[in-house]
Amino acid sequence: MIEMAAAPSETVEIASQRAELESVLRSQEFVRAPRLAHLLSYLCEKLFAGEAHQIKEYSIALEAFNRGDRFDQDSDSIVRVEANRLRKRLAEYYAGEGSSHPLQITIPVGQYVPRFEVRRTEIQETAPEKMSGEPPVAPKHQRAWRWMIGGGIAAVVVAAVWIPYVVKNHKERRPVEPSDMTAVHSEVSDGQFGPPGGEEIRLLAGATRSLVDHAGKLWSADTRFTGGTAVRSAAQHVGRTLEGGFYRTSRQGQFQYNIPLKAGLYELRLHFAETVYGPDTTGAGGEGSRLMTVKANGQTLLSHFDVVGDTGESGAADVKIFAGLQPAKDGELHLEFVGEEGKPAMVSAIEILPGVKGHIRPIRVLARQSPYYSNDSHWWSPDNFFEGGQLASYAQEASGTDDPELYETERWGNFSYAIPVTPGHYSVVLHFAARRSKPGEPASESADRVSNVFNVFCNGRTLLENFSLAREADKSDVVIKRFAGLEPNAQGKLLFSFVPVVGHATLSGLEVLAEGKEQ
Repeated sequence: MIEMAAAPSETVEIASQRAELESVLRSQEFVRAPRLAHLLSYLCEKLFAGEAHQIKEYSIALEAFNRGDRFDQDSDSIVRVEANRLRKRLAEYYAGEGSSHPLQITIPVGQYVPRFEVRRTEIQETAPEKMSGEPPVAPKHQRAWRWMIGGGIAAVVVAAVWIPYVVKNHKERRPVEPSDMTAVHSEVSDGQFGPPGGEEIRLLAGATRSLVDHAGKLWSADTRFTGGTAVRSAAQHVGRTLEGGFYRTSRQGQFQYNIPLKAGLYELRLHFAETVYGPDTTGAGGEGSRLMTVKANGQTLLSHFDVVGDTGESGAADVKIFAGLQPAKDGELHLEFVGEEGKPAMVSAIEILPGVKGHIRPIRVLARQSPYYSNDSHWWSPDNFFEGGQLASYAQEASGTDDPELYETERWGNFSYAIPVTPGHYSVVLHFAARRSKPGEPASESADRVSNVFNVFCNGRTLLENFSLAREADKSDVVIKRFAGLEPNAQGKLLFSFVPVVGHATLSGLEVLAEGKEQ
């Protein structure tokens, strides 16, 4: 029977380890986290194949996460982040559903090679010791024999438990994957496992020193420009952003940026804030006071562009996104800013990110002041693109989710989000949490949920009407609403308005995903 338990190329030990891997991958903990299941399967298959020495951060990034050979582990932490989440998910599994398994998988901190450890039995954990003093230390040769005997017993125990299972399933020797792993493999093959990897460039136009934003991203001082003048604004507040600091500087006039890029596909984000023209500034005018044309490698991106007209107000951050850009034949991206009607062009910041073929990168925003990697391996940016409302945090965990930290905070009040996108159709996911206290008040498990009723609109279209969180929450505090087929307005925005009816409107996070592709 033992010979039937494993193919000639595998030992009984590996067969038992593979059976444990299959059991883990079938569990709800990992069915709900297909990306972590993919990573665990990859690591274990490497180990089974005798290639543990090849399990390094760089090789994991290339082979498991589909990063290119330009992967830089200093700037791209996806392997470390996902490994930490995998350790956490394994610990949760073995604390619950897998607690009785005699063989358990661990990944030591600071390493990536999985270990299959025999769970200590209750008898082993309560072995008798002398009542006084430390237990005697056996001579080295006795300790060695004990280790050998103990190891042999452990192997026999594991074999006795797992061989019947392996014999029963020996014809299905390949790892069993969760049902939704097909989508994960498709996503990985398309380069969509986590944020796209590659070179990221962030420049603060007109700034003389660098800045680190709320997401922990470094923005460099102004460079690679010709022409124009550095301008600093005295504006105290810049709307629709947490990053008011880097919208207070700009380069203005007629100017160019020539930015070296490696070959590849990029997403360009141009950041503007009109702080000269408008009713709250020292300048005169408003809409129509500054028009400009912006080109990339000779192709027009913006024509007759008016920041105030685009945002509907002065002193507010405005972001324009352009997908599918590539460097010119000389290896540079040439950006040209030309003012119209005798007025200077301007830009506050330039952001160049690794692009995604056919659409923009997913946009995920959490109502908090720091970034977050959710349990499903998605990166969420700090709060952005908002106007109105206030932030609140809650100590009481939201029920009905395996990632309560995602719902620790919210924006509440009467507010809106203007999400910049490119032309196309988008799916949107709104994340809410019903609370048992108002912002700033202590919560109680026995308290009733706060009655908040509100409407949600997107570019004037009603998404939710008289939406009651307390009623929708039912047995779970978390409420998730999904909408498809949304299109941007003429300004390239998905403008979401959250309008109170009773109490106030709330939102924990939102996702904007280009349709037609796995995200």
